[in-house]
Amino acid sequence: MPPSLTVVGLGSGGEDQLTLGILKTLEAARLRYARTEDHPAIRDLRARGIAFEPFDALYERHDAFEQVYEDIADTLLRTAAEHPDEPVVYAVPGHPMVAERAVQLLRSRAPGAGVSLQIMGGESFLDQAFVRLGFDPIEGFQLLDASELRREHLRPRLHTVIGQVYDAYTASDAKLTLMAVYPDDHEIVVGQALGVPGEERILRMPLHELDRLEAYGNLTLVYVPASDDERLARRSFERLHEIVAILRSPEGCPWDREQTHQSIRRNFIEETYEAIEALDLDDPDGMKEEFGDVLLQVLLHSQMEEEAGAFDVFDVLAELNDKLIFRHPHVFGGDDASDAEEALRNWEARKAEEKRRKGLPERQSVLDGIPKDLPALPRAHKLQKKAAGVGFDWPDLGGVFDKIAEELEELKTAVSSESAERQRDELGDLLFAVVNAARFIEADPEEALAGTNRKFASRFQHIEERLRISGRTFDQTDLLEMEGWWQEAKQRS
Repeated sequence: MPPSLTVVGLGSGGEDQLTLGILKTLEAARLRYARTEDHPAIRDLRARGIAFEPFDALYERHDAFEQVYEDIADTLLRTAAEHPDEPVVYAVPGHPMVAERAVQLLRSRAPGAGVSLQIMGGESFLDQAFVRLGFDPIEGFQLLDASELRREHLRPRLHTVIGQVYDAYTASDAKLTLMAVYPDDHEIVVGQALGVPGEERILRMPLHELDRLEAYGNLTLVYVPASDDERLARRSFERLHEIVAILRSPEGCPWDREQTHQSIRRNFIEETYEAIEALDLDDPDGMKEEFGDVLLQVLLHSQMEEEAGAFDVFDVLAELNDKLIFRHPHVFGGDDASDAEEALRNWEARKAEEKRRKGLPERQSVLDGIPKDLPALPRAHKLQKKAAGVGFDWPDLGGVFDKIAEELEELKTAVSSESAERQRDELGDLLFAVVNAARFIEADPEEALAGTNRKFASRFQHIEERLRISGRTFDQTDLLEMEGWWQEAKQRS
C-alpha cells in the first residue's frame, strides 16, 4: 500500500459538528496535524485526548500566505512518505474543499509524490451561514476571498459571503472595495463563529464601520444580502448592456428601435469630437459625460449586431482583451521593451502577425490601412509618416521649409490669375507641406490647429466683451481699436 494522507474537515464549530467517520479517523491516527489551533473543535478534541501538531507558527514565519500553504503541503507529503505504514491526518476548519489553498496543493501534488490522498468533508462554515443568516443560495450566491477581493467580483443581485476576514487590515481593504459598488452606509452583516454556542456574534452595521470591530479571526465573515436596487447596478457594464437591449426591444424606445448603423453613423463621429473637446479643455466632468456618450454608440451598434446574430458587445470585449495581451508581449509575455519606441515596434509586429493568423490579405500599398474618412489633417500626417517609413521623405526640416515657400508662391500665382479649382489645389498643396513641418517637429497638426482655434476664439470673445462693456456693437468700432483689444487679450494669455 502507498503512503496515505487523509484530510478531514472540522466544521465551523465544536465537536458536535464532526461526523462520526471523521471522529473515528482522528481517534485511530497518531500523526495528526491541524492548520490552526484557533478552532472550537480543536479545543473539544483535546479534552478527549486527541492532540494535533498545528501549523500556526508558519504564519509568523512567512510574510505571504502562499508560502505558508506551500510549506504545509510539503511537510504533509514528506511526513506521509516517511511513514508509509502509518496514516497521516490533516485537519482543517470547515470543509476541506472550501477556501483551503493547502488542500488544493495536496490534490495536485500527491499523485506525483506517490501519496494516496483521501478527503473527508466536514460541515462548511457556509452551512451555518445559510442557516444563521437565513438565505437560500439557489437564489444566486457567491463566495469571495477578502484577501483577493476586487471590484469586478461584486454582483449586487447575488447573495455575497466574503470569507478570510482575518484582521482589521483585511477588513479595511474589503470595505474600500465594497464601497466602489455600495454606498458607505449600506447595511452589511458580520458573522463571527456562526453556530458555535457562546461564541456566535451576528452584527448588522453600515459598511463604513466594517474595519472598526474589536476583534476578527478565522471564523469571521461578511455577508452582503442580494439586492434588486437598480442604484447598485448603475456602475456595472452588464446593466448598461441591459438598458441598451431594453431600448432596442419592442417594449423600448420607438426612436432607438428604428436606428441602423448608417442612420446613427454621424452620431458616432460627433460624440467622438465632443469627447476630444472635453480632453482638450481638461474638463473631468465633461470627459465623464462624453466618454459615456461614445461608449453608448459602441453599445448601440453592437446591440444591432447581437439582434442579427453576428456578435454582441461581450465578443467585442473579448477580442479587445485578446488583442491587448497579444500586442504587448513585453508586458504579458517573455519579450522586453526598453523604451516606448521598442514597445511600438512590438505592437506593429504583433499586429502584422494577427493579420497573418486571420488569413487577411497582405496590403498592396504601404499606404493601405489609413481610414478614408479620417479628417484631412490627420490623414495627411499618417500618409506622410507611412511614406517616410520607407525612405520617401525630406532629408531635413530645411527642405520642408523650402517646399512650403514654393507652395506659397504657387498659391499666390493661382490666386492672381488662375481658376478657383487651381487655387483650391494649390491651397491643398500648401497645407500638405505645412503638415510635413508638423511631422518633423513631432507636433500633431490637428492638435496644433485646434489649439490655435481655441486661442482665436478666446481673444475674439475678449473683443466682444470690451464692446459689451462699452455698450457698442461691431458697427461702432474699427479694425484699429479691435486690434488693440486683440493684443490686450494676447498679453493676458
